[in-house]
Amino acid sequence: MSSDPTRSPFFPQSNQSEDTHTMYLALGSNLGDRRGNLTAALQRLGKVVKIDALSSLYETEPVGYLEQPQFLNMVCRGKTRLSAQDLLKYTQEIEIALGRQPTFRNGPRPIDIDILLYDDLQIEQEDLTIPHSRMTERAFVLAPLAEIAPELVHPISGKSIQQLLATVSQEGIEKVAGEISLNNN
Repeated sequence: MSSDPTRSPFFPQSNQSEDTHTMYLALGSNLGDRRGNLTAALQRLGKVVKIDALSSLYETEPVGYLEQPQFLNMVCRGKTRLSAQDLLKYTQEIEIALGRQPTFRNGPRPIDIDILLYDDLQIEQEDLTIPHSRMTERAFVLAPLAEIAPELVHPISGKSIQQLLATVSQEGIEKVAGEISLNNN
């Protein structure tokens, strides 16, 4: 990959808007150095996203496939000039670079990055659904998202993130001490 990720083959200049887009990403890790994996992912994201808010870290029980380690989850907000499709490609590139292997759905992974929201767009494509299709039922997404954007309105439900969080069980979710800080040098 080139030193300027926005000039890689994934990001032709014609696909970049002059406008910035506000996006929210969920990040999770349950293999290896979980905190280190999240930090590395955020640092790589910082090349194409101006991150302006980070939630606390939350330790959470796995969903779906339960025979795996607990996850460390968080949410970030930022601005990007990338299209939603190019942002998806870049997050997938980060996942691969940090050791994610193709496995089964909800399986263990060193890093998982999901686009939750991108402006107030609604996108339904084979490889990309925005808002994220399961975010409204997942406390491990809603709790950190409510921490940084409680009044943000979900574009489909019309409810605030805080209202959505109040409708789901928060069992198995615990805020953990410490935080991730980014050097924006």
